[in-house]
Amino acid sequence: MGDLRIKGAWNEMKGKLKQKYGQLTDDDLIFAEGKEDELYGRLQQRLGKTKEEIRNEIAKL
Repeated sequence: MGDLRIKGAWNEMKGKLKQKYGQLTDDDLIFAEGKEDELYGRLQQRLGKTKEEIRNEIAKL
């Protein structure tokens, strides 16, 4: 998948995550290249879920 498609898909998922989890902010969902682990760590702290649970939530979107 090309960078542009990934970014577009991420923007769509970001909106869905914010709808489902109102406590998330744009800062929580910033996805920078190479920062995937940092993003998952931030989401784990904010949502109190495991990395695997978060991945499953994102996969469902």
